Amino acid sequence: MQIDRRPPIFNFVLVAVLLAVLGGGERASAQCAAADINDNGVVDGTDLTLLLSAWGTNDARADIDGNGLVGGTDLTALLASWGPCVPGVPAWATLLEAAPNPNVVTSSTLRAAITATGLAWRVRDTATQIEMMLIPPGTFNMGCSASQTMECNNDENPVHQVILTNAFYLGRYEVTQAQWQARMGSNPSFFQGASTQVPAAQVQQRPVEMVSWNTIQGFLSQTGMRLPTEAEWEYAYRAGTTTAFHGYTGQLSGTNADSLLGNIAWFDLGGGFQTRVVGGKLGNGLGLHDMSGNVFEWVNDWYDSYSAGAQTNPQGPLEGNERVLRGGGWYYDSDACRASSRSRYNPASSSSDFGFRVARTP
Repeated sequence: MQIDRRPPIFNFVLVAVLLAVLGGGERASAQCAAADINDNGVVDGTDLTLLLSAWGTNDARADIDGNGLVGGTDLTALLASWGPCVPGVPAWATLLEAAPNPNVVTSSTLRAAITATGLAWRVRDTATQIEMMLIPPGTFNMGCSASQTMECNNDENPVHQVILTNAFYLGRYEVTQAQWQARMGSNPSFFQGASTQVPAAQVQQRPVEMVSWNTIQGFLSQTGMRLPTEAEWEYAYRAGTTTAFHGYTGQLSGTNADSLLGNIAWFDLGGGFQTRVVGGKLGNGLGLHDMSGNVFEWVNDWYDSYSAGAQTNPQGPLEGNERVLRGGGWYYDSDACRASSRSRYNPASSSSDFGFRVARTP
C-alpha cells in the first residue's frame, strides 16, 4: 500500500482550490485585491504558490489579513477570493480603466496601494463627464521642497508628517470651461477667445477661471463633489516624490530643476500669458495633469501656519480669513509651481488665474 506523505495542508488546499474553482465568479473587494499577491488582477494558482512558499513567515505581501504571520487565515482569505478581482466602481461613476496602467503609475508601490483599495483606478463622473483618478491612502512629509533657484517661504515650514487613511478620487484635469458651463449655465472665464495657441474649437477645454472659492460651492453642491484638502492636494501632486516638482516620463523621481518645469507646467516663461487646454503637459505618477501651472487651484482649507506634529487626515483650521490655493498659474514664475508652495486669498476673490480641481469620496 502506498502511503500519502504529502503534508495535511496539501490535501486541504487541494480540496479548497477545487471548491473555489467550481464556485468561480468574479470578486470585487479589498480582500480580493490583497489576495492578488502578484497584482495581475486574478487570484489563482500563482498567488497560492507564493502564499505557501511564505508559509510561517511574516512576508508582508502574503500576509493577507495583516496579523504578522502567513498562515491559515491568509489561505482562507485567498481561497475565498479565488478568480478575477473586479475593482469596485462607485455608483456615481462609469468605469474607464480598472487597474492602474504601469506606463502611467510607474511606481510599483503606488500601484499596489491603488489595487489594495479594491476600487477602480480611472473612472468618469457620469453626470459631469469629469475624468477622475483614484488616490490611495498613504503617508508623506508635507512642506518645504525648495528648487534650485527658489527657496521655500516661511509658511511652508515646519515639514511635518501627514497620514491619509482614506482613498479618494481627484480630477485628472482642472475643471474646464465646458464642464462648468454645462452645469452652471454660464462661463465666467476671461480667456474665452481663440488665440494662435488655442484654436476656437478647443477654447472650452481651457480651465474655467475667474471663479472664487465661494462661487465654486454652487458647482460642488450640484455635483456631489468637493474640493480636496490642502494635504490631499500636496500628497496627490507629489505622487511619491519629495522634490520641488513632481515626476514625469523621463524624470520619474521628480526634479528640483526650474529649467525642467516646462515639461509639466504652463507658467510665465512658456505659457504665452494665457491659459491652455488642460492636459497639454506631462502628467505625474498618479496620472494627474496641470498640478503645476495653467491656473491656481482652490483647495478646501482655511489658511494658517503649519504645526510640527504628525497629523492624520488634516482638514485645516475651523475658521479664518483666507482660503488656500495651490499649484501656480500661467502668469507666475516657477516658485508658485513647487509642490509645497502656498498661496491664499479671500474666498470671495476671483482672477483669470484662479481655477479648481474636484475631488470625490468613493
